[in-house]
Amino acid sequence: MSTSTPTVVLVHGAFADAAGWFGVVDELQRDGIPVVAPPNPLRGLASDAAYVASVAARIDGPVVLVGHSYGGAVITVAGTAENVVGLVYVAAYVLEEGESLGELQGRFPAAPLAAHLRRWTCPVEGGAGVPEVGVAEEAFPAVFAADVSASVGRVLAACQRPLAASAFTEPASAAAWKTKPSWAVVAGADQAINPEVERFGAKRAGATTVEFDGASHAVAISRPRAVADLIREAVRATGERAAGERPTRR
Repeated sequence: MSTSTPTVVLVHGAFADAAGWFGVVDELQRDGIPVVAPPNPLRGLASDAAYVASVAARIDGPVVLVGHSYGGAVITVAGTAENVVGLVYVAAYVLEEGESLGELQGRFPAAPLAAHLRRWTCPVEGGAGVPEVGVAEEAFPAVFAADVSASVGRVLAACQRPLAASAFTEPASAAAWKTKPSWAVVAGADQAINPEVERFGAKRAGATTVEFDGASHAVAISRPRAVADLIREAVRATGERAAGERPTRR
């Protein structure tokens, strides 16, 4: 890879962690593409986006942000960071500026996962606590990861991380796809996000889109090579653009 090769930053979504990117990381590293998969705090859209933007800012050179699920909303805001050159959405929410997850979802029939959400309050020292949301463990494999093995689905359910409930209502302060190129994976059999939500967002953003029939929400786990292929395409396109924009030495 040339020195203009962007670093890929993989941002996981709600009810998950960076382990969901293991197969994609391996694929990209085999091609010599620099990649990091930081933890997404899952504490709210503005704070999560600020954290991811800070990760991008610490990287020397161009960055391609990749977001899965709620991570798509995060990179939509964080992608305004100066060195971010492209966005890749994987079975993700693609928000408009001023739009919340709840508003976007509300335009379409709810996915099956919605019926299996569980809510509680996480105690906070000196405060009333933070409302959180998770997925019922017995329902998780079917609604989140139907195309992976049953044992992997159970592990994912046991390891899920909750999302602050405020993330559903917090509006996006920016939409980086308006000024930066984007790509998208639509999971055709997604039971966590209605695939129509994914298609709508990708089309609105003018994203280069691929759709995988039969793919669950856990498409990055079940089809890491296919997901990595689209990320490679984004890296190649944005890397070539970055190289073309470098001043010629005389």
